[in-house]
Amino acid sequence: MSTTKIDTSLNSHQVSHAVAEHSHDEAGNSMFGFIVFLLSESVIFLSFFAGYIVYKTSTIDWLPPGVSGLEVREPAINTVVLVSSSFVIYIAERFLHVQNLWGFRAFWLLTMAMGSYFLYGQAVEWQSLEFGFTSGLFGGTFYLLTGFHGLHVLTGVLLQLLMLVRSFIPGNYDRGEFGVAATSLFWHFVDVIWIILFVLIYVWQ
Repeated sequence: MSTTKIDTSLNSHQVSHAVAEHSHDEAGNSMFGFIVFLLSESVIFLSFFAGYIVYKTSTIDWLPPGVSGLEVREPAINTVVLVSSSFVIYIAERFLHVQNLWGFRAFWLLTMAMGSYFLYGQAVEWQSLEFGFTSGLFGGTFYLLTGFHGLHVLTGVLLQLLMLVRSFIPGNYDRGEFGVAATSLFWHFVDVIWIILFVLIYVWQ
């Protein structure tokens, strides 16, 4: 009788172990697929960067008429905010790692606020500019690059909102969460892309 109980216990343990390994493999495959997705996004941005550099170095009248350069101060502040949010979202992940959901939510929400501030700052900048999308090559490439990146920031904030809502489902994040890790990685990607954009557009004038 006791032998039967031991065998049943062992079988249950083996099943649990197998399920855990299967879940781990699925998470690994999902993360690999997401990294491939980010690499494809990198190719798109790199093609935009290359086009910008070629146009800038080969166009005589690069800036639109009446425009001598771009204001750097406000974009620099937005850059500091966005880059700093990468450290904030990392802290949020660490809180989740130790199962401190309220700490995770607080820093995750702060990351969302910083991303939203960046989008607000970009909208204010667009409204104050003296040129539009059709103002020569510079105008077209400026709005294309900053707008495409802004779309990625907006996507990141929406993904963060989804992960925040999911954190209120009991037991949902007990064993970690692929969505949180993927969203965080996406956010770091967005920040790195913006640093390159800031150097190309605002520093290299």
